Amino acid sequence: MIKTGNRYSKLIESIFTQKYQSGVQEVVFKREDLVSTAAKLGIKLPKNLGDIIYSFRYRAALPESIRNYAPEGLEWVIRPVGQAKYKFSLTAMPRIIPNALLSETKVPDATPGIIVKYALNDEQGLLAKLRYNRLIDIFSGVTCYSLQNHLRTTVPDMGQVETDEIYVGVDKREVD
Repeated sequence: MIKTGNRYSKLIESIFTQKYQSGVQEVVFKREDLVSTAAKLGIKLPKNLGDIIYSFRYRAALPESIRNYAPEGLEWVIRPVGQAKYKFSLTAMPRIIPNALLSETKVPDATPGIIVKYALNDEQGLLAKLRYNRLIDIFSGVTCYSLQNHLRTTVPDMGQVETDEIYVGVDKREVD
């Protein structure tokens, strides 16, 4: 996990501590709480408010002060619960650990040199490597094609969701 800017941590920590009550399993908050808390703390908000939530959902650990409120064996995560609504939720986090007893599938890197040179070290760079090396095809056993990137939609009781890439595939019998 990467370290997140101090202002993000201060904001999310302040929202959690304002709303947390001893013994609860969930702490609900709204996107507008980011704005009011930033004003209270004198913190300049980023242009993309969603990046604060996204950072703690996918890129960075929650501040230690929040993690300390989790009982043994549980962790706090942020989940969407509607449009511009979120909750800190206690959950047992399963860890995916490679199994040393399984064989390793080596795939030569077929990423064009110019892509390697200019791709950033982010999700888009990784998706480009997936496409050029046809890794989805190799591991699914189906010929797959990238259909759409960054599909955004709204899911009831969850809010906006975004899928980075959608693939469609055809198997050996030409069934899609």
